[in-house]
Amino acid sequence: GTVEMMAGFSVEAILGALGGTPAPLVDAIKAGKIRGAVAVVGCNNPKVPQDHGHVTLTKRLIENDILVLVTGCAAVANGKAGQMMPAAAAMAGPGLREVCEALGIPPVLHMGSCVDNTRILVLGAALAKFLGTDIDKLPLAGAAPEWYSEKAVSIGAYVVASGIDTVLGVQPPIFGSQNVVQLLAAGLEDVVGAKFAVEPDPEKAAVLIRRHIEAKRDGLGLPFIPTEEIVSEAA
Repeated sequence: GTVEMMAGFSVEAILGALGGTPAPLVDAIKAGKIRGAVAVVGCNNPKVPQDHGHVTLTKRLIENDILVLVTGCAAVANGKAGQMMPAAAAMAGPGLREVCEALGIPPVLHMGSCVDNTRILVLGAALAKFLGTDIDKLPLAGAAPEWYSEKAVSIGAYVVASGIDTVLGVQPPIFGSQNVVQLLAAGLEDVVGAKFAVEPDPEKAAVLIRRHIEAKRDGLGLPFIPTEEIVSEAA
């Protein structure tokens, strides 16, 4: 059968829908209607049940008023799950649902192919510039729940280098060196303001990301949910 989904959300299209400025998005984040935004991207992986990581993580994020941006194979998974139509606003938390229904958009925005992840960074840079701060201070995160390709490694590296924490669902082949593990999972934060984490369970990854986003909100002086109150919603 066919899959219905809404696509075409370039940076220009998103800003156009907001009236040419990121101000409405910033206002929604400040008010807590949108807690933050997460790029859920990357391949499918034969080591992981197909689409499970993408769909489950996205479901938990939008339920908790976190806007999700997708590209590439991840977008195919979300499209098949019905998360990329305006009607999917019903799957979102009350704040995100209100914003999506007002704009007629889904809570999961398709921003292109896997090599278009730079668009997500351009949008993050526009938000940072508007607020007069750095990208690493914003309530943003990246996730690649089912990645496998070398291309995904380079994409993840430039996202982290730009200041956005990124959670991988599949362990990268770096554990032969504890120095490399320490650098990527901790040391980079002192250099670029972000780091990698590995969490194969999308339910736990959602908790990890939500705690990170609320910590960034706290750092900006915005209303935030204390870390200890964010727990897994899995049955």
